[in-house]
Amino acid sequence: MEEKIKKFADDLFKAQENGIPIPPLTQTDPSLSVSDAYAIQLENVKRQLSLGQIVSGKKIGLTSEGIQKQLGVHEPDYGHLFESMEYSVEVPFDRLLQPKIEAEVAFILKEDLEGGNVSPEDVIQATDYVVCAFEIVDSRVADWKIKLPDTIADNASSGCYVLGKKKILLNQVDLSAVKMELYKNGKELVGEGTGAAVLGNPIYSLAWLANCLWNYGVTLKKGEVILSGAFSAAPEAKRGDVFEAHFSTLGSVKASFI
Repeated sequence: MEEKIKKFADDLFKAQENGIPIPPLTQTDPSLSVSDAYAIQLENVKRQLSLGQIVSGKKIGLTSEGIQKQLGVHEPDYGHLFESMEYSVEVPFDRLLQPKIEAEVAFILKEDLEGGNVSPEDVIQATDYVVCAFEIVDSRVADWKIKLPDTIADNASSGCYVLGKKKILLNQVDLSAVKMELYKNGKELVGEGTGAAVLGNPIYSLAWLANCLWNYGVTLKKGEVILSGAFSAAPEAKRGDVFEAHFSTLGSVKASFI
């Protein structure tokens, strides 16, 4: 089992390095489980840390019905964020393989969230503020032909992220009612949704994540950025595209692929 975990981790790491996606892991090994997939993810997290990367937070994926339908999966997952993934506006397209873009809410924590029984109230207590955000998801698996273990092993299909500038306290906003419109290249509406699409409320999403992570010995830490899940399905991004998401209360966020 350990050899299989290491081999799949190596394959995914090399795919990122050389820019050539690999066949689905679940096609190579149909017996691959969710637990195996998280072990593969954590193997590559350890590798990144050994190379000097610094964890900046976590991401929750596959929270909205739109994203789940788009990728044919039926439950959320999580991945790790690194400081090198964050960009202000301009995103270098060459570091990505086959990107898609998601508009969501990012939580910045002022306290650790740990233990297996984290409640929405605990999330509110531990949150410093929230901002709107883009997550640019990417896949090392060819043609996005993924099942749940494929995306989990591939660090939940993480690519990079962009944070909005407007900081909002949780007592200033009902996240479930926040509306979002996503525009491509200035005028084309390519996505819309509300915070209710994210497990009913992004706060619930964070509670789910904290409790899921506890099973793998991982905690959400003070100062981390937590991307809570997409408001709508994720359109494809190409070099030269500019996306802007407008959120009620939270402001807007922009990403330009250069």
